[in-house]
Amino acid sequence: MIRKYLLPVIAVIGAVFAVYSVFSSSKPAPVPPPVVQPAQAPFKSYIAGAGITEASTENIAVSTNLSGVIKKVFVTVGARVKQGYPLFTLDDRELLAERSVRLSALQNAKERLSKLVSLPRPEDIPPAEARVKEAETSLSEMKHHLQLAECVTDRRAISVEELARRRYAVQTAEAKLAEVNAQLALLKAGAWKPDVEIAKADISNTEAQVKAIETAIERLTVLAPINGEILQINLRSGEYAQTGVLQKPLMLIGNLDRLHVRVDVDENDAWRFRKDASAIAFVRGNREMKTPIKYERTEPYVIPKKSLTGDSTERVDTRVMQVVYSFERSQLPVYVGQLMDVFIEAPSVTVISAGARQTHEKNDSKNSNKEGRSKK
Repeated sequence: MIRKYLLPVIAVIGAVFAVYSVFSSSKPAPVPPPVVQPAQAPFKSYIAGAGITEASTENIAVSTNLSGVIKKVFVTVGARVKQGYPLFTLDDRELLAERSVRLSALQNAKERLSKLVSLPRPEDIPPAEARVKEAETSLSEMKHHLQLAECVTDRRAISVEELARRRYAVQTAEAKLAEVNAQLALLKAGAWKPDVEIAKADISNTEAQVKAIETAIERLTVLAPINGEILQINLRSGEYAQTGVLQKPLMLIGNLDRLHVRVDVDENDAWRFRKDASAIAFVRGNREMKTPIKYERTEPYVIPKKSLTGDSTERVDTRVMQVVYSFERSQLPVYVGQLMDVFIEAPSVTVISAGARQTHEKNDSKNSNKEGRSKK
């Protein structure tokens, strides 16, 4: 008897346990309470959006004009700097050496011009004048020898060849005298004007090259573009800095005297937004910390949503209209890049629908009146 009823009883007990397990596991798990109570909207009808704090000048990603190895960083995170203050500098040894070469070439060009301008040298004139006197004496001697030959009455005493040689010697001496006179005149005239102009052009060209090198050296030192505070530094001495738009900027700077909040308004609520509406921002994590915010501007271009809050119900396949508000930094202990919950007062959908319906009815009544008048 025991064996006959034992197995059915055990089967019934197993079935009851299975049914109990299925029902107990199908019950919804209790929702744990939130660690921090979320902020409550202070308006009856509102638009909610996540805002991210940024500098009033926006977060400026500082870059470098030239690529190179970092020589020195002059600032630290959190330092307040004025416009034009040096932030960091690159290795400049190559450009300094090239500038030395250009300066030497510039000095040589200036010395060449000085030499041309100072011509003729006083010590060069006496030798040239002496050569002129020598040529005059030689010409007088050649003429005297020719006169002696021409005074001979007996043609047999001197040959025709000798007489011709003395005449040619006189012509040679005259040409020599004309040459040294021309050289003396050229020497006294000084430098030729085109040569002086070429020398001046060489100086200008070399000066331009030196200035270009000095400009390149100045560009190696990156200066602060605004009065602001250093928000982030992603470079160290000895690292290589690249030009262009980087995914991780070399340095971030911004003016934090007044903070901005960039609010993402969902495109489905964009038509309800009014720039003159009241808005309040709450610090995420403490709903007791809040402040009214002032409208600054609306970005006219609607963009895909990029700033994510991490909420499981958040939609990412949507576009948002970015609205910028501002508040004094002293009002809330927040930092740049921190998320805030923003509520903007907006008219309810039913009020807008009723207003649109009334406008539509007025337009219909106007159209009917016009048709009646036209029939009459």
